[in-house]
Amino acid sequence: MPPPATVLTLRLRNWVGDVVLGLPLLQRLADSGHRLQLTGKGWAQDLLAGHGWAVQPLPKTMGGRIAQLRALRSASPVQDGDVAGGLNAVCLPYSFSSALEFRLAGLRTIGHAWEGRSLLLQRAVPRPPRLHELQVYWRLGDALLGRTAPLPERIGLRPSATHFAQAAALRAQHGIAADSIFICPFAGGTWDKQPKTWPGFAAFVAHELPAFGRDIAVCPGPGEEALAREQFPTARLLPDVGLGAYAALLHDAALMVSNDTGPGHIAAAVGAPLVSVLGPSNAAQWGAWGPTVQFVQGPGGDTPWPATAAVRDAVARALATPAR
Repeated sequence: MPPPATVLTLRLRNWVGDVVLGLPLLQRLADSGHRLQLTGKGWAQDLLAGHGWAVQPLPKTMGGRIAQLRALRSASPVQDGDVAGGLNAVCLPYSFSSALEFRLAGLRTIGHAWEGRSLLLQRAVPRPPRLHELQVYWRLGDALLGRTAPLPERIGLRPSATHFAQAAALRAQHGIAADSIFICPFAGGTWDKQPKTWPGFAAFVAHELPAFGRDIAVCPGPGEEALAREQFPTARLLPDVGLGAYAALLHDAALMVSNDTGPGHIAAAVGAPLVSVLGPSNAAQWGAWGPTVQFVQGPGGDTPWPATAAVRDAVARALATPAR
C-alpha cells in the first residue's frame, strides 16, 4: 500500500491578491501527494472551493489561532510528516506573530526569515529580493519539497460547478451577457503612500467603454456600493457577489479593466483578459500573473498614471484577441 499522505497545515495570507498568487504553490503541494489543512480569512473558503480544499476561518485572537492550530495538529493522522526535516506546517504570512503561533501550537513550520522570527521556525528560508511574489511562494515550495520546478505560466483558479451556476443566475437576474466587460475601479490600501485608484476611471467608463458595444458590469465589495452607484451609473451593479461566483463571472467575461487589486488577480487567475491600470504599483513584484494580462502604466515620477488613450488601446487589443 502507498504511504499515507503527509498532512501539511498551512496559513494563507490575508489579502485576496496574495492568496491568488499563492495558489500555484498550494496546487503543487497537493499534486505532490500532501493533504492540505488551510486556515485563512473567511472568504478564502469560497474562493478556493473549486479545488476541494477546506479553509478553516482564522480566529480573531491569538489564543484562538493557537488553539485552532493545535486542533489541526492533533487531528492529523500523520504527526511527523515525511518532508525534509519532519516539517508539517507552512506559514505564508511574514509576521512575527504568525510564526509565534505556529511555534506555540507545536508545529514544525517552514516560512520566510523575516522580522526576527527565524528562531521560531523549524526552517527559515530567506525571502529572495526583487522577485515577483508568486516566485517567492514557489521557491518556498522548492525548499519544502527539496526540488525545483518550472514556474507555471498560468495560475489556474478553478471555480466550482456551484459558482458557475451562481454566475449564470446573476447574469439572468441583471440582464447581462456572459461576454460582458467587468470593471474594478476600487483598490484597498496604498503603494508607497500613494493611492492605487486610477483618477480617470469614472470618465473612462462613461465616455470610452460604451463604444465597444458590450454590457459593462461592476461587483462592488462591502462598503463600495454607494461609490459604484455614484461614479459608475452606466454600469450594471451586482452587489454582494461572493468571490467564487465572481471568479466564475470573470471566467466567461470578455474582459476586465481593473486597478491594482484582488479582483484583477482573480481575473488573470481564471484566464480572463485583464487590462491592469497601474499608477505607483510595481507590477514586476505584485502584478497579476498570466498570459492574458496587459499592464498599462504611466511614465512614473509626477505622471504615474497612463493616458486614457493607452487604456483604450489596451481594451481594443484585448477584445480583438481570439477567444481563449
